[in-house]
Parts: sequence; C-alpha cells; structure tokens
Amino acid sequence: MVWLMSSPGCSAPADYPGIRGVLDKQVAAWNHGDLEGFMAGYWKSETMEFSTSSGVTRGWQATLDRYRVKYATAEKMGSLRFSDVCVSERKPGEAEVSGRYHHQTPDGLHTGRFFLH
Repeated sequence: MVWLMSSPGCSAPADYPGIRGVLDKQVAAWNHGDLEGFMAGYWKSETMEFSTSSGVTRGWQATLDRYRVKYATAEKMGSLRFSDVCVSERKPGEAEVSGRYHHQTPDGLHTGRFFLH
C-alpha cells in the first residue's frame, strides 16, 4: 500500500494511526475476499451514503448487499490498494479522508478517487 500526502492542509495517514488502521484493515479484508471485514470500516448506520457513478446506495446493510451482488466471489473482488491518501481533521474526532483506489479485477484495472467523511 502506498501512502502519500497529496495537497497542502493534508496530513499523512501515519499522523492518524486509527484512520490508517481502518483503511489497512479494509484493504486486507478486501484482498482476502472478506466483504463483511471490509464493511467493518464503514459507519454502520442506515443514514450512511455510498455514492458511485451509477447512483447512491443508502444504508450500511444496503451497501453490503450491493457489494454481495457485484462481488459474489473472491475472484470477482480482485485486489485493492489505496494511494495518495490525505487526512484533513475538521475538528477533534472528525476528519475527512481522500485518496485514490486501485482495484484490479478479472475485467482489468479500475482506478478513481474516494472521499470519506
């Protein structure tokens, strides 16, 4: 996994070991075909929103169900890594995290940006 600061006002994930730990655990779970382990890093709330180019999924359980349909096997899940991760603390106990994802699947390499709040 590559961790880099990408802009001014941005802190390295190493400065936030709790956040880095969650992201590292998510990547490890994904790469072991463990959707539930991956989802453990998400806010377990029905008001959580997961946005993609195909729309918004609302709720932790609905997001897990979406993943189960799209990635029914470990092979379909492929492998995941994050890079250019930036942590911006908004106030104590609240941060925004952004970065790039690199998702290798049998269909090829998919990359893009992610944003977590």
